[in-house]
Amino acid sequence: MVTKGNKHIWIKHIASIGAVLVVLFIGINIFLRTITKHNKELVVPDFTNMTLADAQLLAQEAHLRLEVTDSVYIKRMARGHISRQNPEPGSFVKDGRRILLTINSVNPQMVQMPDLVGFSLRQAKTEIISSGLTLGKLIYKYDIATNNVLEQWVASDTIAAGTEIETDTPVNLVLGMNISDTATYVPNVLGYKYLIAKDFIQDNSLNIRNISFDETVSNYTDSLDAMVYRQVPEYSDSIQYRLGTGVDIYLTKDQSKIIIEKDQNSEEGE
Repeated sequence: MVTKGNKHIWIKHIASIGAVLVVLFIGINIFLRTITKHNKELVVPDFTNMTLADAQLLAQEAHLRLEVTDSVYIKRMARGHISRQNPEPGSFVKDGRRILLTINSVNPQMVQMPDLVGFSLRQAKTEIISSGLTLGKLIYKYDIATNNVLEQWVASDTIAAGTEIETDTPVNLVLGMNISDTATYVPNVLGYKYLIAKDFIQDNSLNIRNISFDETVSNYTDSLDAMVYRQVPEYSDSIQYRLGTGVDIYLTKDQSKIIIEKDQNSEEGE
């Protein structure tokens, strides 16, 4: 028979057990949150274009770890600076996450200058790129065959085949231009990234004259992602220009600028 006193004891026991269970639930929840970093994701800072020392300081403040996994050589970028990172800036990660870095090499890589004389422009361009170099300026002078390589230069000096030069060095080509074949058309490069736009322009026997970036482009990585929103001269399938003519391109990361410019060109063409 349960007495009134025993009933109170049972109630106290049940209340005590309930309190213990609540405390255990709260403790386990806190423990799991601590272990899994629940709701404590961090935004990855932008380490690109920073020195490793500066990046380490920023990583400590952000409770992240850095690890250099690769190196490249980019001529237009400061040596020893960070060229790429993974995860990318703006990503959400857990506290203590490793950020993998690619560093721009301090020492430039060297390659041998190929022999391009006698090649067509297209063949020479393929050889230049496969050698780790870049195609620079196209310089035309009258000759029997258009776009036949007559000379190869670095800056304004002739360079002999086999000469050791830094990778990514621009190689200027002196090309033939037959008197009956001196003109070309300007391609439409609106909406294309810089490297693709450059390819189209050079494939049409033209040069990049000036490159302008707007305020959305602040570093080398941005410049690779930026797209052409304006070009001068504009695209035309009826107006021809002399081989080697320079084309100015304006680049942005703002998609709306590209759409506006394309729409304006369409209206003018109607």
